[in-house]
Amino acid sequence: MQQKDSWLLPDGIDEILPAEAKHLEQLRGRLLELFSCWGYDLVIPPFIDFLDSLLTGSGHDLDLQTFKFTDQISGKMLGIRADMTPQVARMDVHNIKHEWPTRLCYVGTILHTRGDPLEKTRSPMQLGAELYGHAGIESDIEVIRLMLEMLAITGLQNVHLDLGHVGIYRALSKQAALSPQQESELFDILQRKARTELAELMQSYSLDNDLKNMFLKLPELNGNKDVIAKAQTVFSKANADVKTALADLVGIADKLAHYFPSLPISFDLAELRGYHYHTGVVFAAFIPSVGREIARGGRYDNIGAIFGRDRPATGFSADLKLLSTLSKPASPSVSRELIFAPYNEDSALTEKIRDLRAQQRAVVQQLPGQTGSATDLACTSILEIDNQNWVVRPLA
Repeated sequence: MQQKDSWLLPDGIDEILPAEAKHLEQLRGRLLELFSCWGYDLVIPPFIDFLDSLLTGSGHDLDLQTFKFTDQISGKMLGIRADMTPQVARMDVHNIKHEWPTRLCYVGTILHTRGDPLEKTRSPMQLGAELYGHAGIESDIEVIRLMLEMLAITGLQNVHLDLGHVGIYRALSKQAALSPQQESELFDILQRKARTELAELMQSYSLDNDLKNMFLKLPELNGNKDVIAKAQTVFSKANADVKTALADLVGIADKLAHYFPSLPISFDLAELRGYHYHTGVVFAAFIPSVGREIARGGRYDNIGAIFGRDRPATGFSADLKLLSTLSKPASPSVSRELIFAPYNEDSALTEKIRDLRAQQRAVVQQLPGQTGSATDLACTSILEIDNQNWVVRPLA
């Protein structure tokens, strides 16, 4: 007996119907072709993996987002991937093993135990590109440019780029000699940009006034390029790592302004998204109609260490399903040709259908006793016998 509401899906799990699936698949093909034209090779990581591999680098932040279960063969803990980046890093280190820069891209469904607060989905289709083996800002610039080109091909308008650098907070924490507990407390407050709590916390720490002032000013350092000049003043007594991070941000922003003169760029020096994962510049793309980033990425130089090779790395990812929903079709929808073939065991008809399909023309053949005419099936043409030959004719 059918259970009540057996057609319902779990919260945050969706299904994609034909029209949307067609648009998504076409967009997927165009974006992967773009990545290929930039020299990024497609890889396909496994949907299920050993938990230790999935919780490497970025995976520690995704521990609560990962579905876990025991492998009935090995007895080890397995997980369903919640992010493909650690798996792609393993491919670079363990399987590809190039000494030169490696460019990889990927697309596939990932699964989260909890949905995004805004989008609610628990099954995004992660699309991304990663560049391994180069530590300079030039590779950061390349992947940001690729991300912006991806969004342009998607058809999104009014894209805004936000830049940050987790190395600033990391270097300040080191200069202040914060204990792990202090660093964690301060990190939590900065993530929430709770300035009152930040002031109270600074009063409780035994730091010199210069360092306290730098931490207190950190949440205020967001906005346009003027923020960098303000930061250079605020961090005048910071260590060299902070000044290098600021110089990197300036270099990246200047190059991007050259390539994309109309691109709005802002800075948020207290942006610590992926702090335990990223090691340098972080970036995110926004559009006005969506209240969250539509693509994001950054540098994560130590992700391959656990696999035996500590390679510099930078990259980005996005949810292809979100991009597909937001994008406009590249051209007005055109009714596709669909040929209706009657049910008939005539070998000449069978051969004609095979020939048409070999020419990439769509043919749907009637089934015996079926309901629904050629018109009901949205066919545009029909196969009819004419002087012992099967020919395609438009439907009247």
